Amino acid sequence: MVHPARDEIDDAILRELQVDGRLSNADLARRIGLSQAATHGRVRRLERDGIIDRYVALVDREQAGFDLLCFVSVGLRAHGHDDVERFRDAVIAAPEVLEVHHVTGEYDYVLRVALRNRRDLERFLVDRLNVIPGIARIQTSVVVREVKRTTALPIS
Repeated sequence: MVHPARDEIDDAILRELQVDGRLSNADLARRIGLSQAATHGRVRRLERDGIIDRYVALVDREQAGFDLLCFVSVGLRAHGHDDVERFRDAVIAAPEVLEVHHVTGEYDYVLRVALRNRRDLERFLVDRLNVIPGIARIQTSVVVREVKRTTALPIS
């Protein structure tokens, strides 16, 4: 669903900032064909409305020494509010966990986890994940190669 106040110019701003979030306001204005003041106002509105969530530096995982990327599927024994919250709190607090997704299917959650090596994977599974009460099963898939990685949404 398109945000009701968003138009083609907003979409152009979003496309440009997804490619380079460090664009100056002047460069962004030039690329979308709008004045600097109007561009600045639109960007601020997109931020205020929560359409632009935040600005970050994307760090190359392997260059930073995290050679192992895994997807860990987790099934819970019980799905009561306290069980779910206990699990969520624990995985949110784990710095290795990059993403947590509540999913449908055979498992309840899929975690995207960045680790330095196999020993870190073992420590994560044994010392961090297996100690969370209520986990029924865990399946780990090690990424052999990232074929595509992007953070950009396909804004049309």
